[in-house]
Amino acid sequence: QVQLVESGGGTVQPGDSLTLSCIASGTTFGNVAMGWFRQAPGQERRFVAIISAGGGDIYYANSVKGRFAIARDSAKNTATLQMNRLKPEDTAIYYCAASDSRWWYSGTENQYRYWGQGTQVTVSS
Repeated sequence: QVQLVESGGGTVQPGDSLTLSCIASGTTFGNVAMGWFRQAPGQERRFVAIISAGGGDIYYANSVKGRFAIARDSAKNTATLQMNRLKPEDTAIYYCAASDSRWWYSGTENQYRYWGQGTQVTVSS
């Protein structure tokens, strides 16, 4: 059973930065793609950023491109999401997810079998 534990959420002001971390256990980390998704109040959960098992392929949602950066560290079984120039519309619960599907790059939820519990990010002045 794969377990994912997120950390790093919090309340920040617009323009600030925040880094989310996700530690994976119960799997060979190098065999799964990793992703960050978010769900804002009253909205569906949507993909934010995804990275291939080997780390060579990365995709971002248009809304975060140029501001957010996803990375993975196989030595630490960790995926991170560096979030810069945060905006109020980035406020959401952020979820870490792992995929062993060959369709991981679709960014759709049903291709991600394992999920963390979520961490709240609030951007407010």
